[in-house]
Amino acid sequence: MDNPQPEIRIGDQERREVDDRLRAALDEGRLTLTEYDERAALCWAARTRSDLDALVSDLPAPHPPEQETEKLPPPAPLPAPAPAAGRPVHQRVRGGIVGAVVLGVALLFGVPALGAADGMSLFGSREVSVADQAEVEVGVLFGSVRVVVPDDVRVRTNGTVVFGSLNCDQACSAGTGQQREIAVNGNGAFGSVNVMRQSERDRHVAEEAREDRQDRND
Repeated sequence: MDNPQPEIRIGDQERREVDDRLRAALDEGRLTLTEYDERAALCWAARTRSDLDALVSDLPAPHPPEQETEKLPPPAPLPAPAPAAGRPVHQRVRGGIVGAVVLGVALLFGVPALGAADGMSLFGSREVSVADQAEVEVGVLFGSVRVVVPDDVRVRTNGTVVFGSLNCDQACSAGTGQQREIAVNGNGAFGSVNVMRQSERDRHVAEEAREDRQDRND
């Protein structure tokens, strides 16, 4: 008759697993504290699997460990929409703002204010020379327009520059009754329209050149 094979000895991992089941049974009220202490002492003194099985034979089988919900990777972020072909984004935004301002001024003063027949300054400066016209029409938006008239004329100004100025000092001064009259219509916003005679303009340009030379020499 063959001799039965001896049971394989257990280790601390198996003892710890059974002790966990005993602790769970204590927490659930299936074992009293005294019963747990007795069985825990026998658990850590056990040598074989059958010693451990005897300690939990009257306890329900352990619940299978809850499977962790499969963690799906976060959705990849949607790519940023590619800018439309043509000008860079900042230029298109600036162009949109300018367009809105232009539209607003156009609605306020009418189309001629921004589609001035003789000169329009948009974000810059411009000079308009007058020869024999009887009427001059200029517009300005975030810029300046210089209207230069002959020395032998007298200027009458019309129009409005909102948040700006329409300047006409010497050119609008009263002269002899024989002087020819020129009407300067200036409209716009956030800028200036400066009307001056040719001699006044030449002096102004000479002063600017002298100041520029002084700044470079300093």
